[in-house]
Amino acid sequence: MIRLQQLSLMRGTKPLFDNTDLTLNPGDKIGLIGANGAGKSTLFGMLRDELHPDQGSIDFPRSWRVAYVAQETPALERPAVEYAIDGDTTLRKLEKELAEVEAMQDQEAAGHRMGELYGLLADADAYTVRSRGEQLLAGLGFSQDQMMQPVSSFSGGWRMRLNLAQALMCPSDLLLLDEPTNHLDLDAIIWLEDWLKRYTGTLIVISHDRDFLDGVVNVIVHIDERKLKRYSGNYSSFERQRAAQIVLAQGMLEKQQRKQAHLQSYIDRFKAQATKARQAQSRIKALARMEEIAPLRAAAEFSFDFREPLRAPNPLLTLEDVAIGYRSEEGKEKQIASAINFSLQTGQRIGLLGVNGAGKSTFIKTIVGELQALHGVANFGKGLAIGYFAQHQLEMLRDDESPLWHLVRIAPTVREQELRNFLGSFNFPGTMVTSPIRPFSGGEKARLALALIVWQRPNLLLLDEPTNHLDLETREALTDALAQFEGTLMLVSHDRHLLRATTDQFLIVADGALTEFDGDLEDYKDWLFKTKLAAKMQALSAPLTVSLNAAPAAAAKAVSTKAATTATPDHKAATPVQTAAQRKPIEARIKRLEEQISRLTEQKSALDARLTDSAVYEASQKTELKNLQQEHASCSKQLETLEAEWLEQQEALEQLAA
Repeated sequence: MIRLQQLSLMRGTKPLFDNTDLTLNPGDKIGLIGANGAGKSTLFGMLRDELHPDQGSIDFPRSWRVAYVAQETPALERPAVEYAIDGDTTLRKLEKELAEVEAMQDQEAAGHRMGELYGLLADADAYTVRSRGEQLLAGLGFSQDQMMQPVSSFSGGWRMRLNLAQALMCPSDLLLLDEPTNHLDLDAIIWLEDWLKRYTGTLIVISHDRDFLDGVVNVIVHIDERKLKRYSGNYSSFERQRAAQIVLAQGMLEKQQRKQAHLQSYIDRFKAQATKARQAQSRIKALARMEEIAPLRAAAEFSFDFREPLRAPNPLLTLEDVAIGYRSEEGKEKQIASAINFSLQTGQRIGLLGVNGAGKSTFIKTIVGELQALHGVANFGKGLAIGYFAQHQLEMLRDDESPLWHLVRIAPTVREQELRNFLGSFNFPGTMVTSPIRPFSGGEKARLALALIVWQRPNLLLLDEPTNHLDLETREALTDALAQFEGTLMLVSHDRHLLRATTDQFLIVADGALTEFDGDLEDYKDWLFKTKLAAKMQALSAPLTVSLNAAPAAAAKAVSTKAATTATPDHKAATPVQTAAQRKPIEARIKRLEEQISRLTEQKSALDARLTDSAVYEASQKTELKNLQQEHASCSKQLETLEAEWLEQQEALEQLAA
């Protein structure tokens, strides 16, 4: 249990927490939310014992193992998979001690300790650790080749993924994740969400992704007015509870104000009359005793609208047999996707899907003109005006210049007051509008980048991960604005709420092709697990037994068709005979798996017993020891595979029963 009692903390001259209490239960999955600067990361610092409260206490079992994502990644020559495994510090200490013991001259004296260490390593799942590390990295988007590359070869975003993998590798009782989805794309977020659902410890996560919070957490802790308030349920449940509280508080406030006005009216009328003086005095005391009810405010709302787009051609653009990719200075081509035939019509609202590296950003850059098509013909309609938010848009802003300077560059003939008013609508008030943007937060810089796009009245919006630095309120404002945008939209985003609310069709870039995805985001999640992630895990000998042969477009259609068939009223449910026929092979497979698991469990127990015998660690038994270790590792891996398939078959059986 985590208990915060009478907690107060100042950071500089700013009070973050004031005499606040909070209790969190073991196994809770908590979403920590609040405005930027409210103290979310500071609370994490206190839980990591890096910061200490000015008053009050934070208590949780000191035996708990705490895991969190490191903010720095050293430029090591160590392979990525080994760096991820380093997250299991207990295992690494055991391995180091074992190496020291094995190097001792007196092997007879070292034998007993070696036996203990091998037993401890078995308890720490040392024989499956590499497989587990590879599966973590595969889920986070690393290819097998990348897993063997040195840490120093990766960019900042990929290094943060490695740090996340380290945190997930660490056996922990308390896991602290601060914006874990910031450097992930949609496929990695879906995988992480699934992993966290199965995490058995206590999880506290800071995130601005409402779909991610809805899928993972069962408790929300809201930091507001220097207090910590706990809400049961996910983020959507919190929003409903918060809205109800605001309505209730407003009603109570109005009732109190009416009562205060009534008392004050009586006092004003009768305090000068001797016959009513005592009654007036009692009402003065009642008024003084009345505790002031503070209005419960919703988070400060930020909203904006896209200006009416310029008149657009139709179609806006067409691509004929286009190949996209990169061309080096020497003229060598690296093709990402080919044979693209695509026509973009006025008013279309497209979400672009695909796993990391498939070519989503390359496709958008080709439309914008940052990259030239390698082959084929690209035709752009006359009057096409593109508003482009790049994945690294913030790097294109001048840190030494102000928001006003940036806007004047693209609108040099417009009156300054009009530009100031416009920037004010994006929450750049007063002196902020003329201040250099260097100290601005990532969210403030992202708002400025959006403001510059909105000003230009584009008829085609191309947005590549526009929410990376935005808080929940600004994401909602962007979602509302895009939903009302009257032009054409193409969006790449890992924010499923944004995709769901603003697009009405999906294209997928996969296996070197651009095709229509005939389904929704749930269908995409199913396709992702059944094809791309399954293929990665199978390549690592992971326990996934699904068909990997379907082409992405066909797989997507199959998922969608299945869903549509299920929802059709005329569709006939399976008869009991059909259900029994379907159950029979699954039940037979489960029985065979249970027999194999039982046999392997006995075999592993026997190997464990032999590995704890000190005699096997004598110098003369080195060959036998090596064989035992290899046999133990093989047995453990087979057990892991069979147990995972058993779970999968059980789920299939349960679905038939449903």
